[in-house]
Amino acid sequence: MTIAESSLPRAGGPSVAAVQSAPSAASGGAPLEASPARALGEFIRAHRERLSPQAVGLPPGPRRRTPGLRREEVAQLCGVSPTWYTWIEQGRPVSASADALARIAVALQLSRAERAYLFELAGERDPAEPTPASNDAPAALISTVGLVHAPAYVLDRQWNALAWNPPAADLFVGWLDGPPDPARERNLLRYTFMEPAARTLIVDWETRARRLVAEFRADSIRHLNDGPTRALIDALAAGSEAFGRFWASQDVGEREGGQRAFDHPLHGRLVYDQITLRPAHREDLLLVVLVRA
Repeated sequence: MTIAESSLPRAGGPSVAAVQSAPSAASGGAPLEASPARALGEFIRAHRERLSPQAVGLPPGPRRRTPGLRREEVAQLCGVSPTWYTWIEQGRPVSASADALARIAVALQLSRAERAYLFELAGERDPAEPTPASNDAPAALISTVGLVHAPAYVLDRQWNALAWNPPAADLFVGWLDGPPDPARERNLLRYTFMEPAARTLIVDWETRARRLVAEFRADSIRHLNDGPTRALIDALAAGSEAFGRFWASQDVGEREGGQRAFDHPLHGRLVYDQITLRPAHREDLLLVVLVRA
């Protein structure tokens, strides 16, 4: 059974303190299981704690015990009950309408990628998002790689390379190079975090790797509970301290273009502008092209 925000008073009603004293794992009650509701609450809380009162036009007020905005302040900005907002942060089975989520996104000043991630977690469609186009030919997308003279590759939803051209194989030593081998794993994330050659090849590895995880979080929310995606995330978190740290940060980002620099073992410093294309109605596939800057 869920509790809709409209069923809770916008003023008065149970206090936040009363809600926080309800049974929980810490107080001996039944623990809240990992669920989309818990993930939604953790995401909202992380972004609330990053936002200062000054950023939303509120006075700093007396000394704060917790970073960022208070729950009551966000509830006021959203026009919802503090009790309802507290419950949604706590991962309780609260029903959040698209309108309420949109108000939360505005109050927390979420970016476009963060807003999309919020709606995916809640299982709601963003009313501000246009209806996606239909009809696409993935085979044509994959075959396009061979027509490109710059390094280019196609990624699936787990960011396994489905196709790549010779310039990409030449550039990505340890990932796309070598003879064809169906048994060889060609996953971009595993390469970045588990292959020592990646730290040498990718200039400013720490920044790029952190950004890569934020981009994958945005992509993977649509299929986060799929077996292959879950297995990949768990394996990377267990095998890479850096991945586990970046994933826990709750950062979300769009897969953007911009300069990408590499220190190639044979060709030296190479700098490219990255272009990422996403086919209409097949957002699980990406075509990435690197053009010399």
